[in-house]
Amino acid sequence: MLMNSAAASLRECAVSAPVDSDCDVPLAGLIDDARVLGVCLSDADACQFARYHAELVRWNRRANLTAITGWEAVRTRHFLDSLSAAAVLPAATLRSGAIIDIGSGAGFPGIPLKLAYPSMRVTLVEATAKKTEFLARICAELDLQDTMALNGRAETLAREPDLRERFDAVCARAVADTATLAELTLPFARVGGLVALHKKGDIRAELERARCAIETLGGALREVKPVNIPGLNDDRALVVLEKMQSTSVKYPRRPGIPAKRPLARL
Repeated sequence: MLMNSAAASLRECAVSAPVDSDCDVPLAGLIDDARVLGVCLSDADACQFARYHAELVRWNRRANLTAITGWEAVRTRHFLDSLSAAAVLPAATLRSGAIIDIGSGAGFPGIPLKLAYPSMRVTLVEATAKKTEFLARICAELDLQDTMALNGRAETLAREPDLRERFDAVCARAVADTATLAELTLPFARVGGLVALHKKGDIRAELERARCAIETLGGALREVKPVNIPGLNDDRALVVLEKMQSTSVKYPRRPGIPAKRPLARL
């Protein structure tokens, strides 16, 4: 991710002294690489990431949270990739906004963003019960305030009055077509809010296919922002949608249909 003025304005970056902690993993690299992304982490923040990693490894033995468990790989492919979303989120959202992470899995990108911007209010949505159990446990272990984990399908939860069109930003790292993700995310965003989708590779044709779906759901393509993550060179980008008008009550359709029959293909 390139340096983001909104993110940088919230927490002034200074050159950190060597990290002094009891953590078993090297934390200075995380702090330095996060700074390249415009995200400032303190030594205490970095230790929280280390605790997160340790608990992730422990739970992964029985819950199959992720195929990536080594510190360096988790630091780069999960933590830094998650933090890259800060580049496209407004300063007000990073400071005290409400975000929802759809298909959170092991907590990405929601928990890394919460650790970096602790005043945000974060909701984590995960359909698998064991993963939701992990999310609830790690939120408690890290003492994350104003953070909740919900077990359920996005198609169902998006119809709950307390969740529908209530969020300043919606994030998703799920591997799915943009047309499908638009239907799973835009119903949660308030009018004027944003959706940030993590993508990689050549997505031009995918975005063209998704244009109809995005507009049908009340959104518009705002930008495709290239992401430069230290240690990765795989054409990552953030697809940013803006919620222009309320989503029709017809959407989202029932569970499974957005993936089976994306609106772009109707």
